[in-house]
Amino acid sequence: MTSFKNDEAQAFRFRLRIWIALLVVLLALGLIAARMYVLQVQRHETLFMQAERNRTAVLPISPPRGRIMDRNGVVLADNEPTFTLEIVPARAGRLNDTIEAIGELIELSERDIRRFQRLLAESRRFDSLPLRNRLSAEEMSIIAAQLYRLPGVDIQARNLRHYPLGEVASHIVGHVGRINQRDLEMMAEWPESRRANYRGTDHIGKLGVEQSYEDYLHGTTGFERVETSATGRTVRVLETTAPIPGDSIRLTIDARLQHLAETLYGDRRGALVAIDPRNGEILAFVSMPTFNPNLFVDGIDQESWRALNESINRPLLNRALRGTYPPGSTYKPFMALAGLELGLRRPETAMRDPGFWMFGGRRFRNAGERDLGMVDMRRSIVVSSNVYYYTLANDMGIDAIHDFMEPFGFGQRTGIDLIGEARGILPSPAWKRSAFSRPDQQRWFPGDTISVGIGQGYNNFTILQLASAMATLANQGVRHTPHLGQRAYPVDQPDGEAIYRSGSSPLPLTPSHVQAVLSAMEGVTTEGTATRVFAGAGYRSGGKTGTAQAVAIGQRERYDAARLEEHQRSHSLYVAFAPVEAPSVALAVIVENAGFGSVAAAPIARRVFDYLLLGLYPSEEDILATQRGESSAPIGQRRPVSEVPWPGQP
Repeated sequence: MTSFKNDEAQAFRFRLRIWIALLVVLLALGLIAARMYVLQVQRHETLFMQAERNRTAVLPISPPRGRIMDRNGVVLADNEPTFTLEIVPARAGRLNDTIEAIGELIELSERDIRRFQRLLAESRRFDSLPLRNRLSAEEMSIIAAQLYRLPGVDIQARNLRHYPLGEVASHIVGHVGRINQRDLEMMAEWPESRRANYRGTDHIGKLGVEQSYEDYLHGTTGFERVETSATGRTVRVLETTAPIPGDSIRLTIDARLQHLAETLYGDRRGALVAIDPRNGEILAFVSMPTFNPNLFVDGIDQESWRALNESINRPLLNRALRGTYPPGSTYKPFMALAGLELGLRRPETAMRDPGFWMFGGRRFRNAGERDLGMVDMRRSIVVSSNVYYYTLANDMGIDAIHDFMEPFGFGQRTGIDLIGEARGILPSPAWKRSAFSRPDQQRWFPGDTISVGIGQGYNNFTILQLASAMATLANQGVRHTPHLGQRAYPVDQPDGEAIYRSGSSPLPLTPSHVQAVLSAMEGVTTEGTATRVFAGAGYRSGGKTGTAQAVAIGQRERYDAARLEEHQRSHSLYVAFAPVEAPSVALAVIVENAGFGSVAAAPIARRVFDYLLLGLYPSEEDILATQRGESSAPIGQRRPVSEVPWPGQP
C-alpha cells in the first residue's frame, strides 16, 4: 500500500515536471514568436535597411561641371577626364614612406609633392588628396599592380577643371579649388538640400564667374547603390541614378577682344572695362597682369603661390573690380554736366585761365601751368582746363558734388554679377568724419573741395564704376546694371535661358545739357588732347583723357616723372564712347604709372573701338608700339577680325 502511494506521488511529480517543462517550452516559443513578430513585422523596415547597409553602399556621383563660354561660344572653362593618383592620409600609415615608395614606381615632381603638402595642411586626414594628376596608361598599370602594398592609395577617375585659354580672361572666369575648411564653414549655413547636393563633390568655385554662378555650374549629384563584400570591395552595381550635369554659361564678353586688350598692355599694369550702354553687357573686362587659373584647380604649390601672392605687380588683384583710383580729368565731363544741371554754368559762359588759380593762399595749377586763355564749358573739356573746374567746384560745394555724382554710381557698387566688388570713395564731410579718428583729420577744408573738382583729392573709384558712369552719360542718362552672365544652357534646353536681366534707371537730366557735354567730348578726339590718337578713325567718338597722381605732390612742387620711382608716377586714364550718333560701346581705361592719358590709355581705347566698330585688328608692329606707350593712330597693315585666329588657336 505504501509502495502504491509512493508510485502515485512520483507519477504526480513527474507529470508536474512535464507540465512545467511544457509551459517553459511554450513560454520560450511564445517569446521567440513575439520577438520574431517584432523583428519581422514591427521593425522590418528598419532592420531591412540596416541589413542592406551592411550589404550595400550608396556612393555619390559628382556631376560634370557646366562649361563657361564667351558670347561667340569660345570655351573658357571645360572639364578634362583624367586618372588621378590619390592618398587618404589617415589610411596611409607612414605617409612619407608611402610617397617614397610611389616615387620609386612613377615620376613625382617637386611641384607634385609641394602641392600635396599644401593640400595636406588645409584638408582633413580622411580626405582623398591627389598626389599625381593625368596618369598615363602605363603608370596606372604599374600602380595598380602595387596597390596591395600601398595602404590608403588609390587611382580615381576625375573630371578636372581645365581653362583652355590659360591666362586670358582669368579675372572674369575665376577658378575652382578643392573644398577647404573655410568652405565647409560657409556650407554649414546652407539649407540641408543644398548641402546634400555637394556629397561627393571635392571642388567649388573660388573666384569670378566660377564662384558667382556656382549654383548653375555645379549640377545635381547622382548616386550608385552597390553590393559590397565583407572587406568593403564593390561586388556589383545594384542601382544607378545618373547625375545631372551643370548648366553651361554663356558670357557677354568677346574672348578675342579680351585677348587683344590684354595683349595691348604688354608688361604694364592696369584695367579696362568696355560696356554696351544700351543694355549693360560687358564686352571686355581686363585686369593686368593676369594669372593662369589652371594652377589652382587641384591645389597650387607653395612656390607658385608665393610667386603670385608676393609679386609687386599683384597679379591676383582684379583691378577692374577691386582696384580703386582717382579719376583725374576723366571726372571733368561729369563736373561740367553738374554745373549745367545746377544752373551754375552755361555752355557759353567763359572765363580766363592763366594756368593757375589762387585760393586760400594756395596755388592750384593746370598741368604744366599752361596759360589756356579764355575757356568756356566745351573748351574746358577739349583742352582739359583745371582752373575752370577749380572755380566750379568752389561754387558748387562738396555736398552738391556728392549728391550729383552718387546717382551715376560713383562710390557705389554697380551690382555686377561678380562677388567682391569694391565700393570706392565718393568723398563728403560725412564720409570724412567716419573715415578718420582724429578731430583734426575729420574736418572738411575748402581746399579739399577744390581738389575733388578735378578728380583728385579723396576721389577713389573703380574702373568698372568709371565705365558704368560713362555708359550712363552716353546713353542719355539711362543707367543699366553692368553684367557678364548672358544665358544658361541646361542639358535639356538647347536654346538656353536668360540668367541676368539688367535693371535700368533713368537719371533726371536735361537732354540739351547731356548733348553739350557729349559734343565737347567729341571735340577731345577732333581738336583736343586725343586728336592724334583718333586721326582717321572712320567713325565719330567722344572721350576724355586723364592723368591721376598716384602720390601726393607738394603745392610748391612741379610734377616731374623722371624724378619719381616707376610706381609713384601718375596713372594714364581715358573714358570714351562711340559712335557719337548712336553709342554702342562705352569704356574706361587705366594704365598704371604710365603718365598722360593721351600717351598710354587712349591708344588702347582706339584699338578696342576699331575692333568693335570697324572689325579691324591691329598689326603686330602696332601692338608692340602700343605696349611700349609709343603709339597714337594705328600703324602697319591692319587685318579683318574674321581672319585673326581665336585665342588658343595657331
